[in-house]
Amino acid sequence: MLIDTAGIRRKRAVGDENVERYSVIRSLAAIRRCDVALIVIDAEQGLSEQDVRIAGYVHEEGKASVVIVNKWDLIEKDTHTVEKFKKDILTDLAFMSYVPMLFISAKTGQRVQRVMESANMVLEQASTRITTGILNDVIGEAVTMSEPPFVKGRKLRIFYSTQASVKPPTFIIFVNDAELMHFSYRRYLENYIRKSFKIDSVPIRLIIRNRESDTN
Repeated sequence: MLIDTAGIRRKRAVGDENVERYSVIRSLAAIRRCDVALIVIDAEQGLSEQDVRIAGYVHEEGKASVVIVNKWDLIEKDTHTVEKFKKDILTDLAFMSYVPMLFISAKTGQRVQRVMESANMVLEQASTRITTGILNDVIGEAVTMSEPPFVKGRKLRIFYSTQASVKPPTFIIFVNDAELMHFSYRRYLENYIRKSFKIDSVPIRLIIRNRESDTN
């Protein structure tokens, strides 16, 4: 099922009780319900502040997504145009650097057929399930490759991990003290999981918990 949401403008451009306000509410609800969000950007206008806010909402909801840059036929190009656009977009969307991008023209049909291919690809990644045994093998390998640093004279110990859910793939890692999990090591584990299981185009979540026997 494809849902074409209404455009979401800045709050000050939306009246309190008009139809557009209702459309915005419906659009945000559609994001919460969807499996994949296609974030459409106008190639001529570039990424707006509101585009960034919408992308942030998609990211916070843990939704698989694809950035669709439309009207690509109107852009003068050279061999570096695509990479420059990607770099500029990812500068503002640094919080979702994983998101794939597709440059299309709805008018000419350029690459339009790849929209559903991309949507299916990220949905497959978002639905990834990993057995507990394999997950713990990979986490153990990651720790062997780079052990957690000491924090205030104490060292983080990782006991075991399990996958809690999908869409997005969510993993619980049980440790001796969750406060010892430095954000840089957390990012390291996230990247290691992404690389090991080819989950490189969707958000994933790591939940760090104290093992019960270590919380008393």
